[in-house]
Amino acid sequence: MPAADGPASPPQELDLDEQIAAYQREFPEVDPQVEKVVTALGRLNRRMNVGYGRHLSALGISNAEWEVLKALVVVGKPYRLGPGDLAKRLGLTPAAMTHRIDRMVTEGLVTRDRDESNRVRVIVELTDEGRGKWLETMRMAAAFEADLLQDLSTDERAVLGDVLQRLLRRVEVAQPDAGGRLEDLD
Repeated sequence: MPAADGPASPPQELDLDEQIAAYQREFPEVDPQVEKVVTALGRLNRRMNVGYGRHLSALGISNAEWEVLKALVVVGKPYRLGPGDLAKRLGLTPAAMTHRIDRMVTEGLVTRDRDESNRVRVIVELTDEGRGKWLETMRMAAAFEADLLQDLSTDERAVLGDVLQRLLRRVEVAQPDAGGRLEDLD
């Protein structure tokens, strides 16, 4: 029941050190350094996703659409891929990819046409509007990321990037199938 002077506030997330102390209390064998790193990475990832989502929403695009735009841009001109290739790159089912492409065609971000050299094959291609939207989102992301890393020196950024890349490689080797979405997490 809310207090007489207002509604109850939602429970707050524990400070990182408080959370680690709680873990140690309940599981004394826990390595506090490891827990601090993985808990901080998890919180950072969650907060960055929320931040990106807010910025993307203000630009009229979803994170899901941004992922497709990025996948098309990184293959280079003429920014074309088949829906199956896109689905694999993004770790999506073909049905989920079709739904995403349908939305993006309606919004004018991509086109979907038959491949002239193989009429069975469908090609998804980035439109000028889609490339413009990608550039707009990249400008937003660059500003967001620069703000995020503003307290780190150039050397610290380089070290952090190298360390995170090593961690990522370890996970990719240990779990090579974990690049996309996991069905049990949807």
